[in-house]
This record gives sequence, C-alpha cells and structure tokens, in this order.
Amino acid sequence: MTKIDTLRRFILPCFAPPLAAPPTAAAPAKKRISTSLRDYIYDDPRVQELNLDLDRVRKGSDDVEDDGPVWDAAGSTSPLAVAPPRPSKTMAIGTIFGPRRGHVWFCVQHDRLSTKPSLLLELSIPTQQLVKEMQSSELVRIALECSADSEPGLGSCPLRSVPVWTLSCDGRKLGFATRRKASEQNRSMLKTMQSMTVGAGVIPSGTGSALSEEIMYMRANYEHVVGSADSESFHLINPDGCPGQELSLFLLRTR
Repeated sequence: MTKIDTLRRFILPCFAPPLAAPPTAAAPAKKRISTSLRDYIYDDPRVQELNLDLDRVRKGSDDVEDDGPVWDAAGSTSPLAVAPPRPSKTMAIGTIFGPRRGHVWFCVQHDRLSTKPSLLLELSIPTQQLVKEMQSSELVRIALECSADSEPGLGSCPLRSVPVWTLSCDGRKLGFATRRKASEQNRSMLKTMQSMTVGAGVIPSGTGSALSEEIMYMRANYEHVVGSADSESFHLINPDGCPGQELSLFLLRTR
C-alpha cells in the first residue's frame, strides 16, 4: 500500500487538471475628481490668487505679469517701499571718570582687558556737576551734536572720527566735547580697572605711575545702538535689571 500511495501522489497530478485558483477581490478603482468639480475649483478666484502669489515667490514663471507701479495714499506712483535697516545693538563697557576738581571723560571699551579704548571723549562738564545731576535726577541724557556742513569732509567721515562736538545735558548746552587718544594716564587707569566690569568709586592718588590725583569713576555695561551712519547711542544697563540710574549718551550728526 505504501508503494501505491507513493505512485498515486506523484503520477496522478500529471493526468489531473490543476485546480483553479480562488478568485481574488478586485482592487477598488481610484476615485478621480470629476471634470466639472476640478474646473470649479481651478476657476475659484481665491485659488487663482493663491497660485499667482506662489508664482511670484518662485520668481520662475514668465507668465506672471507685472502689476505695475504701486500707488500710495496720495495717488502718486512710487516704487515699492523698502523697509529701513534695523539698528544694530551690541554690548560695550562704558566708564565715566574724572578728577574731583576736573571735568568728565567718557570711555568705551569692547574688551575690558584692552587699555586702548574704541572711543574716548573729553567732556567740558565738571565732575562735581555731573555727580549732582545724577543725584538729583534718575534720568540723565547727554547729547553730542555736530553739523556735516561745519567743516569739509565732516559729513563723510565715520561718526566716531568727528573731532569736536556740541555738548548738551538734559537739554541745556554746557560746552563742547573732544575726541582724544588715550594718554599714559588713561591707560594706567584702565589697567587698574581691568578686573572690574561694573562698579563705582574713587581711585586714590598714587595708584599707578601716572595717577597724580584721585579719580572718581562709574563703570558699567552699556547697550551700544547704531541707528545709522549719523547716529549712535550708549545706554546704561543697570545690573540684574534693577531700577536705578538711567544714563544715555547720544552722538548725532545733522545734515
């Protein structure tokens, strides 16, 4: 029986027709959007406006027509308005210092370890007067102004290269300010305060080889704002955001 079963298993399929495979379910046909509905969507003005905006962004289509000049509120044509550049803001270390019986200096450093300041101005304000101004008011504004037409080349030079400024403090004219190069005494004082970023006090006379008298100082972080080629400003930043003295110095060039 075993041999007969074996022969039946291998020989019988050669004479018997193969069994038909079971029918499989047909895949559902993909739904296609009707022609009328597709035309309705593409003819929608909102869709056309969106496609036109996308074409303008891509800037690669030659079929988009120019809308022509832009009309302003007054009814005159003008080119598309371009937003002015934003003012740049950086951090700097500012030091106001001066002898007790002298006048005020303002020094700007972007590196506290450097004894070569990026800006050094000698102001005609007496040191004691500025101290009284700061004690009597929490808001002090020092404005340094110059005119581009006062001297040849003054309108094209960098703002920090202007040699002489007209000085005003809280709206009152108090003389002039002069740009200076750091002297040996200035460098000695800055070297003394290299380890300090924020602070105020008095440097006693004899500290350093070039300091011959007491120097009052106030050192802090300032926000340096460059508004344009004709305007810069320095704004005192109080430590830890605490309310306190507000002091700002402005450099303005008029044309």
